[in-house]
Amino acid sequence: MANMKAAIPKGTRDFNPKQMGRRNYIFDTLKKVFKKYGYQEIQTPTMENLDTLTGKYGDEGDQLIFKVLNSGDYLAKVGTALADLKSQALSPKIAEKALRYDLTVPFARYVVMHQNEISLPFKRFQIQPVWRADRPQRGRYREFYQCDVDVVGSASLLNEAEFICIYDEALSNLGLTDFSIKINNRKILTGISDVLGKPESIIDLTVAIDKLDKIGFDGVQTELLSKGFNTSDIEQLKPIILLSGNNASKLESLKLILATSPTGLQGINEIYTVLNYLTNFTLQNAKVELDLSLARGLNYYTGCIFEVKTHQATMGSIGGGGRYDNLTEMFGQAGLTGVGISFGADRIYDVLDELNLFSASAEQSTQVLICVLGQYEETYSLSVLNHLRKQNIAAELYPFGTKIKKQMQYANDKNIPYAIIVGNEEMKTGKLTFKNMLTGQQQMMSAIEIEKHLLTQS
Repeated sequence: MANMKAAIPKGTRDFNPKQMGRRNYIFDTLKKVFKKYGYQEIQTPTMENLDTLTGKYGDEGDQLIFKVLNSGDYLAKVGTALADLKSQALSPKIAEKALRYDLTVPFARYVVMHQNEISLPFKRFQIQPVWRADRPQRGRYREFYQCDVDVVGSASLLNEAEFICIYDEALSNLGLTDFSIKINNRKILTGISDVLGKPESIIDLTVAIDKLDKIGFDGVQTELLSKGFNTSDIEQLKPIILLSGNNASKLESLKLILATSPTGLQGINEIYTVLNYLTNFTLQNAKVELDLSLARGLNYYTGCIFEVKTHQATMGSIGGGGRYDNLTEMFGQAGLTGVGISFGADRIYDVLDELNLFSASAEQSTQVLICVLGQYEETYSLSVLNHLRKQNIAAELYPFGTKIKKQMQYANDKNIPYAIIVGNEEMKTGKLTFKNMLTGQQQMMSAIEIEKHLLTQS
């Protein structure tokens, strides 16, 4: 049998212990903030029914859903020649399940299924992997983690203001100091399409202008022309989405531009309300910016929308979200509004890595390594090891039979900050050699003294 090449699918990754330490540092930092704001954790299955996911992300999103082939003879129920079916028509016949594309739609399904168990407003967070059949590139993977925070059953715009605070606090706690939280409102975008006289083209409009950062205004213009917009529409649109100035001046200009659109004016009022709520909070580092080119291509957003970008590294958005009024209606429960945001954990990781913002403690798993010079020393050290662990100190003992140099190297490779060295002299006196692996400093200390020192460092 030929040797099989060890490989993983494109767009997926293995994570070594150092990376896992850093990833868990991000997740733990986020969870601490989420809980502080009253959010509780849930999890949903890796797979959802295909019809749960389709039709929620727009045509482009639907094409990126990973389908799971039915088990057994999955072609038996097709009932027609495969050549007569296009792939979109074939998929539901051979794949009834799919890997989740995001955490928001499964959350809406969860709320409907468990509506009799939850109290409204229901505030949840969820940190799990999602899958998209996208073209892999820097900062874009086929398997990646999302960290979502959502609240359903509350129409208050205080929720939107608190999400801005959550972004600010969580990203600041991770060490970022220069980032923008961009905000817009889908009702404003609806108002723009009303003013252009093309209310039926709102989806085409939002999908195109959401790409402004990537393809520039010329690219947006080309796409809109291909979707039935004319040059007059684009001339009217350009000064709107490229509107400059501070948030207040942009809103004043918009009130004039969208004066004939009740929906657009409602969107402006919602932005005003969120910004007014924010005057009651103190943000650490975030700059909140009204960005009229922000559209968020997902169809289910109906109100305020968000996107977060760091200015400290070249990276796409590291978070985003918004208000959705109709999502649970697709699952049979109308009248339940929701709003949520997501943190792009993988992109945040890459940014923190590039900026050297991970501390050594983020990678550290073991606090102290006990190194022994002989078999009797190993037996002697087991009681020391046991006592340290009972004090919740992460400790390891390197088994007898290896030179001390290799044991020291093991401690360095694992980023273990302290070592205890036990030889014949240490057993006689009860004073153990305690070494700081970072500075190289050594001192003789009793096991109790070492324990007290380690407890002050943890």
